[in-house]
Amino acid sequence: MNLKLICMAASVAWAASAAGAMAADAAAGETIFNQKCKVCHQIGEGAKNFVGPELNGLIGRKTGAVEGYSYSDANKNSGITWDEKNLKEYLANPKATIPGTKMIFAGLPKESDRDNLVDYLEEFGADGKKK
Repeated sequence: MNLKLICMAASVAWAASAAGAMAADAAAGETIFNQKCKVCHQIGEGAKNFVGPELNGLIGRKTGAVEGYSYSDANKNSGITWDEKNLKEYLANPKATIPGTKMIFAGLPKESDRDNLVDYLEEFGADGKKK
């Protein structure tokens, strides 16, 4: 094999491994959820509102929409429908994204943590079952 071909093959292998390393990781997101979110939120089959609302089917849901949870006016009136982008912004700094929210959480400063957490949350449908 010539050196140019070896270098090209190595570059492709490196790029593939780097892309895989940058991809969101739902298992890591579950760990983050258990460490940072579970104290206030539930997710999965049988999840109920707790200190915060249950998080099943979060992506595509309007803020302030979970039956039986007492949201702040700021959250109810934000006009936000959760998608990946605005959820990651919210997780970085909830009070900046929805001023007046009653969520007492400083946020997740690491982008990879936000990516992984959102990947985990996206696994759950509105019924609490994994998709």
